[in-house]
Amino acid sequence: MNKPLRRIAIFCGLLVLALLIRDNWIQYVQADGLREDPDNRRVAIARYATPRGDIIVGGDPITGHATTSSGDFKYKRTYKNGAMWAPVTGFVSQAYGANQLENIEDGILTGNDDRLFFRNTLDMITGKEREGGNVVTTLNAAAQKAAYNGLKERGKGAVAAIEPSTGKILALASYPSYDPSTIAGGSESDAEAWKKLDKKNNPDDPMLNRALREVYPPGSTFKVVTAAAALEDGLYTDPDAKTNSPLPWIMPGTTTPLKNEGNIPCENATLREALRVSCNSVFGKIGSDLGNDKMLEEAKKFGFTSEQFTPVRSSASVFSDGMNKSQTALSSIGQYNTAATPLQMAMVASAIANDGTLMKPYMVDELQAHSVDPVEKTEPEKLSEPLSAKNAQILQSMMETVVKEGTGTRAQIGGDVTVGGKTGTAQHGENNSKNPYAWFLSYAKLADNSSPVAVAVVVEDDAAVRDDISGGGLAAPIAKSVMEAVINSKK
Repeated sequence: MNKPLRRIAIFCGLLVLALLIRDNWIQYVQADGLREDPDNRRVAIARYATPRGDIIVGGDPITGHATTSSGDFKYKRTYKNGAMWAPVTGFVSQAYGANQLENIEDGILTGNDDRLFFRNTLDMITGKEREGGNVVTTLNAAAQKAAYNGLKERGKGAVAAIEPSTGKILALASYPSYDPSTIAGGSESDAEAWKKLDKKNNPDDPMLNRALREVYPPGSTFKVVTAAAALEDGLYTDPDAKTNSPLPWIMPGTTTPLKNEGNIPCENATLREALRVSCNSVFGKIGSDLGNDKMLEEAKKFGFTSEQFTPVRSSASVFSDGMNKSQTALSSIGQYNTAATPLQMAMVASAIANDGTLMKPYMVDELQAHSVDPVEKTEPEKLSEPLSAKNAQILQSMMETVVKEGTGTRAQIGGDVTVGGKTGTAQHGENNSKNPYAWFLSYAKLADNSSPVAVAVVVEDDAAVRDDISGGGLAAPIAKSVMEAVINSKK
């Protein structure tokens, strides 16, 4: 072969080699990126070409699908009682993507998950149209309804309920809410609905998942964490012995007394009495005496400072480091920098009810193929042990006193059901200028000493008369209805 032909042959060979390299690069390296590219319309068309699987509560689907009359997409998502379930499901939209369970479990719901490969292959061989799988949740429909309706009467707030022995989330409600069906398509009406849900156009922010993503000052409900820290440290061991709690108590490094509400009996009050009437001076001094490090350590054991994945992400609750004794005192009564999600406070109640063991909260019980064959099952998992069984039972007895004869009497259920709880009224706004948040956390115990449910409720009632706002008055009745719904569903 002469020299010019050899050069041409080498050049052609290099071109072929470059083509092969480029082809393999696209098919094997860039394939996932191209497939997931939001601008790849073929992917979107394929996504909505088959029915989407369902999200299941108590054996019944709370989602569905409908055919569209125009455009490239054959199906769109529908929701049953969409506003009630939005904090659980999230949304999936032809125009705006997806979030929460709809996004996290998208592979199962669309049928594209690798774990469905053999089932999809079999369907392809038999000529059956591919279908999405199901997401089976841990939610209790009656509890969710009680939570949502209770909040709806109050105007704004959130509820989280957990089964203490497993960590199963039984209710997760947020109000105001929205119906994901209104934004599921790609029409002008969907665009208009999306615009109305935007926080810039709607200050109530109905798409905010208050149960998981909003952190509130927990107020006096945090005193159960402070009580747990005192018991675990050995600062106090007998709930009925007097504490070293002078009145007034001047916060260290200041000339400012930590005041209590009204003329309640807080001087040297026992732990039980201090929790029953909610003494700021007693629990503030406990936090100051223990110090920032010990209080932070105990708060972390309950889940503070860490995000939770249920699998939907929950914001990290806050208990600060590097505080002086006065700042620690204020934080120990749920003020200053302390902030918590409703899920976090439900975790606190759950750990106490479960004799000191905190289980990891989760809301997906099982993933299924469309044939309902199980793909993955969630097993309960221990997260931590914030307090010993002995100290947990002491704290239970203190919380039960709060409900029997303290600030939480409106949560009483009666019969063979024992309720433990703690109220909270948290300051809100600069210089406490806005209506405070009303809190209540609780658990219910049956005659066999099992605890089927722990609940946290926060109410943001902007319309209420300020002097009428209390955790016992606004939030406790909602918690009671949620607990009763869970208990009745087990009969």
